[in-house]
Amino acid sequence: MTMQFIRTALKGVSGVPVTAYGRDGEVDTAMTSKVYAKVADAGIHNIVAAGNTGEFYALTPDEILKVYEAAVSGVDGRSPVTAAIGRSQREAVAMAKQAQSMGASAVMSHQPVDPFAAPQAQIDYFRNLADATPLPLVAYARADGFSVEDMVRLADHPNIAGIKFATTDLMLLSRAIQAADPDGAIFVCGLAESWAPAFAAAGARGFTSGLVNVAPQFSRAVLSALDAGDFDAARAIVARIEPFERMRTKFRNGANVTVVKEAVTMCGLDVGPVRVPGLPRLDEADRMALKTLLGEWQVLPETGERPRAVANAV
Repeated sequence: MTMQFIRTALKGVSGVPVTAYGRDGEVDTAMTSKVYAKVADAGIHNIVAAGNTGEFYALTPDEILKVYEAAVSGVDGRSPVTAAIGRSQREAVAMAKQAQSMGASAVMSHQPVDPFAAPQAQIDYFRNLADATPLPLVAYARADGFSVEDMVRLADHPNIAGIKFATTDLMLLSRAIQAADPDGAIFVCGLAESWAPAFAAAGARGFTSGLVNVAPQFSRAVLSALDAGDFDAARAIVARIEPFERMRTKFRNGANVTVVKEAVTMCGLDVGPVRVPGLPRLDEADRMALKTLLGEWQVLPETGERPRAVANAV
């Protein structure tokens, strides 16, 4: 797929499906493929394989390849599959090449987790990966300390399709968008639906989402409202999903994936617990609160009703 095709997809919703585990604790590729198929069926524009909601750092390199395989199979060409890569630069390059051979359309480089990573050297990490892979690269920038010049160095690389901007430094985001080539990389909100209106006001396009695993109609409704410049409508939808997103922030974001996976299981696909050091399971009080919320959203299978239409999302 062309660079322009990927950049167009990034202006939409970039969904990050969960990774399913069987009762033996191993990656369940069949169930994981079903999760990806469900997200693709919802019309999500870009689907990220082994992103943070997919527990990238809890997976071995071999397991990451299993997730790529499940993603490509489940999506089945309905949307581009962006394969997440990371760890050491050499490992990331190897992952990118394997992702290409398996049918991925693009790659997304996770933020380096080295505790001694210098901001400008992290930019070099992303740019080196972009040099080494023929697939378009999305750079996942979530650390503090980057400068406008750093962001421009990323945005102006010819093989970087987008920058998943995942800090709350909106002033840096706004200044970087103004300074970068408008025909270069797309700046994407990397903090999901809740931050999407503020990021859109600063000039970002599109956003990432874990909510798509459960209620993609809300994600698409937020995008439609923002594309129409209707910030009141976007904020109304964000207010409706706030309890879900707020629950994910518990325990210093330790429940982030847990809430999503338990919701997916409640909705009919048993994807198993989260691997440590994430929170494996919710306590009973949070689980009941989550089930009540999903009932209000009409996404639970026992209701016998279809999820609310986008028009009713507000």
